[in-house]
Amino acid sequence: MPHWNTYRGFWTVLNSFERPPVKLVIAGGYGCGKTTLIKSVADPDRYVRLTDEPITDASASVDALTGVPEKTTTTVSIDFGRINLSNGTPLFLFGMPGQSRFWSVWDDHTHGAFGAVVVADTRRLDDCFSSLDFYEDRNIPYVVAVNEFDGTKRYQPEDIANALQIDTAKVPVINFDARQRADVKDVLARLLEHVMTQMATQQTVGAGQ
Repeated sequence: MPHWNTYRGFWTVLNSFERPPVKLVIAGGYGCGKTTLIKSVADPDRYVRLTDEPITDASASVDALTGVPEKTTTTVSIDFGRINLSNGTPLFLFGMPGQSRFWSVWDDHTHGAFGAVVVADTRRLDDCFSSLDFYEDRNIPYVVAVNEFDGTKRYQPEDIANALQIDTAKVPVINFDARQRADVKDVLARLLEHVMTQMATQQTVGAGQ
């Protein structure tokens, strides 16, 4: 898997931005590990805002707990974390709520995003489809990051791609552990590489017209 500092071309892209911070969105189904991902990678001396509420009997009847019976809280607004790259450029990570009743806020929080990570849980893989459709419809580059929970069966990225009807030539699929900072950095690096590739392709097409 590529390492964080291998994408030197990314610095050139950042230098072309008038506003240095780069916004990335972390999306996916309910309980898939979005909050854990952001907590794992956010700089420890940076403020991370988490808006969690306890899961009540009423919300449990709306938010299915299949596969995540141990979950006791849920994000009702957004998670926010910041990580500084080695050149000082900050990445702003915005974690989207996974429940369908909060999807109306996705447009507002996704505005201005450089790209997105769609976190997948193989126990609830169908929960990914809404996120995939959302970013496809808005032409926002994204990668699929398969969170490998303890005790769950492991699948190859190609198997996940087939189940989600994804062409891996167009959308990278990566296995990772959301608890591991190095894994999360690799996922973000893959996303940045993917975005740069998309930008280069668009520029080539535009130059040929």
